[in-house]
Parts: sequence; structure tokens; C-alpha cells
Amino acid sequence: MIKNETIETIKKRRSCRAYKPVQITDEELDTVLDAGTWAPTSMGKQSPILVSVQDKETIAELSRVNAEIFGRPGTDPFYGAPTAILVLSDADRVTCVEDGSLALGNMMNAAASIGLGSCWIHRAKETFEREEGKALLEKWGIKGNYRGIGYCILGYSAEAEKTPAPRKTDYITKIK
Repeated sequence: MIKNETIETIKKRRSCRAYKPVQITDEELDTVLDAGTWAPTSMGKQSPILVSVQDKETIAELSRVNAEIFGRPGTDPFYGAPTAILVLSDADRVTCVEDGSLALGNMMNAAASIGLGSCWIHRAKETFEREEGKALLEKWGIKGNYRGIGYCILGYSAEAEKTPAPRKTDYITKIK
């Protein structure tokens, strides 16, 4: 198989669920956000928008709502990450979930490539269907019919590097 830096980054990236209490740099954040904007989108329509959140109170509020939706109030589904990137996508686009998901994947791989930990956090859809979520969008000046796709949490990992599980044997079927 062909090997290169991109392929190796994809293979080594693992979800991080423990973060150091140190904020990432603006350059690191901008690098990850930029990678998200280069994700493929259906018909090149660029339906996602990326909302970076580094304000501790806002992250705590998002985490609290997320934990309630998850049925685990009092926990931190954001694992103490100092940065959360919310991915929203134009709900009027049939491919809004796919478009936003690709942006999340690009950002997580970009984070791994520059030494940051990341994790995809679910329940953005439910959060921004609630009045609390809608109020946040209004507060942030985000107008439109957006669907929450997910969060990419970021930070410096406080975990030891994880060994990937072997790939399942029936992952690939080739029809030639």
C-alpha cells in the first residue's frame, strides 16, 4: 500500500477524552477551522458553518445541555476540552448531515496532524432544536435554518497515545 503523511495521520488519530487545562493557540485553531472549510460538500454548496467556542461559560452551558439530553446531568460530555467547534449545516440542503460530517472529519484529522487531541461530540441537533440552543444562535447573530451536526472538541491531550484496534476482517469487499 502507498504510505504518506496524510494516510499515517488518518491511521493514528484517536478520540481524546481527557484534556490539559491549557487553551490551544489561535494559529492551531485557525488551522483546524480552515481544514473544515475545505471538506467536500454536495455540489460545492458549502452548507456547513463552523462556530468556534473558547469562552469557558459558553462551553459549560453547551456541556450542561448536552449532558441533560444524554440523560447524564452533572457530567461533562465535553471532557474538559478548552475549545469546541460547533458544526451547523443548512437544513434545507438534502445533504446537510453528510456535508457537516465531512467538515468534522477534516477538522479531527487536521487536529491530529498538528498534535492536538479531538473528539466528535453528538447531540448538537437536539441542543439547537431546544429554545436554549435557538437563543444561543440568536445571541451569536446566526440566522437561517441550521441543523446541529456535531461538535469537534479540541485541546492538548492529557491521555497516553492509544493503540488502534485491529481493523475487522470483513471491512472491505472488492468487486472487480
